[in-house]
Amino acid sequence: MPTSRSGAVVTNLRRICLAFPGAAEKPFGGHVSPAFRVRDKLFCTLSEDGSYVTLKAGPGDQALLVASDPERFFVPPYVGAKGWVGVRMHGAVDWEEVAELAEDSYRLIAPRSLVTELDEGPGRGLPV
Repeated sequence: MPTSRSGAVVTNLRRICLAFPGAAEKPFGGHVSPAFRVRDKLFCTLSEDGSYVTLKAGPGDQALLVASDPERFFVPPYVGAKGWVGVRMHGAVDWEEVAELAEDSYRLIAPRSLVTELDEGPGRGLPV
């Protein structure tokens, strides 16, 4: 049963990720936790227990993030070798930072036309 904390994580993550053009929530594999996609390609996933998020990171960003704060950032199993980074959702979550990381991940995965739509959209910038 989800806790109110994990429910808040899901709510905030949905608000951030579904604001991107063409983004959709669709489970990953047999998991019930939210996974966010653009054109059926994953750009953000939440762990089953809501304790961490995984996102695609740009070249070199994964190492910089993990080195900057290994209590918060980590190299996730399976996808870490492909440049994804894990963000722990314990303590005071910096939702502005999560939104920036989600946007970076989206930009790496989304087709150019949707990135252009994001850049040219009204009020450029996501709710935090």
